[in-house]
Amino acid sequence: MAAAAALAVVAAGGVASVPAAASSDTSPGQDQLRSDVARTLREAGYIGMSVEVRDGRRRVLARAGEAELHTGRPVPYGANFRAASVTKTFVATVVLQLAAEGRLSLDDTVDSWLPGLVSGHGNDGRRITIRNLLQHTSGIYNYGLEEDLGSTAEDFERTKLHHIDPEQSIAGAMRHSPDFPPADPDDPEPKWNYSNPNYMLAGLIIKKATGRPWADEVRDRVIRPLGLKDTYEPGDDPYLKQPYAHNYHRFPGSDRWTDTTVRNISWADAAGSLVTSQRDLDRFFTALLGGRLLPAAQLAEMRRAVPVGPDFEMAFPGLRYGLGLMRQPLTCGGYRWGHGGDLEGGTVRTAFSADGRRSVVISASGTTSDDERLLRAERAVQALLDRVMCGEVVKP
Repeated sequence: MAAAAALAVVAAGGVASVPAAASSDTSPGQDQLRSDVARTLREAGYIGMSVEVRDGRRRVLARAGEAELHTGRPVPYGANFRAASVTKTFVATVVLQLAAEGRLSLDDTVDSWLPGLVSGHGNDGRRITIRNLLQHTSGIYNYGLEEDLGSTAEDFERTKLHHIDPEQSIAGAMRHSPDFPPADPDDPEPKWNYSNPNYMLAGLIIKKATGRPWADEVRDRVIRPLGLKDTYEPGDDPYLKQPYAHNYHRFPGSDRWTDTTVRNISWADAAGSLVTSQRDLDRFFTALLGGRLLPAAQLAEMRRAVPVGPDFEMAFPGLRYGLGLMRQPLTCGGYRWGHGGDLEGGTVRTAFSADGRRSVVISASGTTSDDERLLRAERAVQALLDRVMCGEVVKP
């Protein structure tokens, strides 16, 4: 996710040809959820979509569209998918655990851990703190590999199996001047920009502080203790484990869908490389917001959210960003918490009540590079999230 990428976050395209739906129970609201998911799929232009709603211990599932184009095969329940930027919340959790253990401080500078890595063209790691990284208030340019590798369907096919280290993306960001000076921790409305290199740097700091890769720390501190059986960092393995739905993206200059399911996601690193499932994300965020992963002081730091930039505000009205955690107002009052994620072809959205009693996790396929379609798709998904969290669908 990022500025126009706040919309390259979300995508739309052709409408899936065979809507299908189901649920885990026969409670009131099941039929309406099915209907709402099918409507959202049409409005967003997705190919396939799956939604899992939890209210207390009750779960209701619905799906629409196809798992694979022109097959009529429904999106599988319990599917594995790429978490994309939802990875950031896992990484921020580990950083905050290390802070609680006194192994680092949120006020430590990047340069104190990674000397000289953030420098050049006005970038200065001596002024940027770990808090700035996690909060996206560092000012570091949001470099994307398409700047060097290209952004067409042909470019994707040519490079999709390449291994790319995070240092390459960080170096790319350093070729640009920062968007603004790093924010002061006491500024209630700092300048803000979504930047994936922030979390790549956070991943490198985890490794420097622990002597182990960030993915190993996430596995041993979060994934295993919570029993997240579907969540893992794939390394250079380009394939998803069964069951899964295919991902499709319409690249600039193309009027065809490109299957983006098989790809080496190493380039996303600590900014977005995890694979997961709806059930695992529900378990993770419920544990996190319920205080099972962080002491109260660190959880409060994570939830202390600041306003986002105008591009994100357009796509996500009222959104505020904490330390790897998003907060957005509900039309019925209160807030929903979570994090979103997007890659070419796939969209993930999560929403959790503050008390963890109610949640919704959405996974969808079929994205595009067209800003107007992106915004239309996002508005459809946001409306569904709001209706579910406000109890208009699957009533408490």
